[in-house]
Amino acid sequence: MTTGEVGEYLQRSPGIILPVGSIEQHGSLGLVGTDALCAERIATLAGKEADGVVAPTLSYTPAQFNMSFPGTVSVSAKVFLSYFKAIVKSLGEQGFARIYVLNAHGANLAPMQAAMHDIYAEKGKDAPLLCIRSWWEFDEVNALRAEFYGEREGLHATPSEVAITQYTDRIVRNKSSLVYRKLSPSYIRDHSGDKHHPADLHKAQFPDGQVGSDPTLATPEQGERILHTAAGCVAKDYGEFVDS
Repeated sequence: MTTGEVGEYLQRSPGIILPVGSIEQHGSLGLVGTDALCAERIATLAGKEADGVVAPTLSYTPAQFNMSFPGTVSVSAKVFLSYFKAIVKSLGEQGFARIYVLNAHGANLAPMQAAMHDIYAEKGKDAPLLCIRSWWEFDEVNALRAEFYGEREGLHATPSEVAITQYTDRIVRNKSSLVYRKLSPSYIRDHSGDKHHPADLHKAQFPDGQVGSDPTLATPEQGERILHTAAGCVAKDYGEFVDS
């Protein structure tokens, strides 16, 4: 969009979708940057369906636990909180009064939620309103994940996100050498949301980069269904948020 087109859009809508992902390893089958790709692809489809503007994807985010794997780029939670705040405040000053954050990386959530409350405290009634959602939160999406993968969805390098990128980016890796390792219920309880150990310990525990997941189950056809289901849920949720 040109600056004039953005100005025209703001005359009819205060809403914008802000995709947020990460640049980190996703096992031997998933692309580095899978989270950023998923957030961007889902947001783009949702924006078209809901007639909403989609901001450029925030890709460089906290991922310290994967820094022992080549290709991962991480920023500290403090740095991320600071520049996320700056971006949100800038969007608000431009006239985007409803900012829908579409998240695709668990470690982003705590800094973004802290930033949101800081912005509200600093700007009061003049603050833009935020809605922070992860694309896997919706019941319809989770039903597909359960149907396709069950407990083998895991916590990281999941077949659902790998399937999305297989469909959108037409890249399918060789599946012959992977081994599935089941997680205990207590590990899932304690580590969901990327609550992982320091990078060297994390790689020692999960040397293939997959955390309780079985990405060999992923197919582009599944990715297409998950992508469009997630985009439809986001479009509906975004529309309700903007109109609230």
